[in-house]
Amino acid sequence: MAVVEELIRTENNGTLSFGNYRLASKAKADNFEFGGDLYKVKTFQEITKLERNGMFVYESVPGTTVSQLQVTDSGVAFQVEGAEDAQITLELEEQAEYEVVVDGVNAGHMKTNLGGKLSLSVELNEDTPVAVQIEKVG
Repeated sequence: MAVVEELIRTENNGTLSFGNYRLASKAKADNFEFGGDLYKVKTFQEITKLERNGMFVYESVPGTTVSQLQVTDSGVAFQVEGAEDAQITLELEEQAEYEVVVDGVNAGHMKTNLGGKLSLSVELNEDTPVAVQIEKVG
């Protein structure tokens, strides 16, 4: 997987890819239309952030590249790559329980807070994508 040079793009399979963790300075793309929604991405070495219609979707510290982001009613799946381990925060359904699988390994169940945020740490090595799947339990 390579970084997303155009910062955000639609893939042939109907998923979304975004972020470039190799940028030394902040870059952003705004008003990217996908699935009837408008997306905004801010990305560089220190942080990658995605918003949909002005609302929080994804954030990683340090910055990452996300490919094939697929959001469903029951969860989210994507591949992530970065130069070093990252803390990822996602906006999901508030006070819900999710099963988290990182790189094929079940990381257990996690609950979102009142705001619907779920945070997880992902061990990353540059140029090696890691699959993340988060599915609502119940």
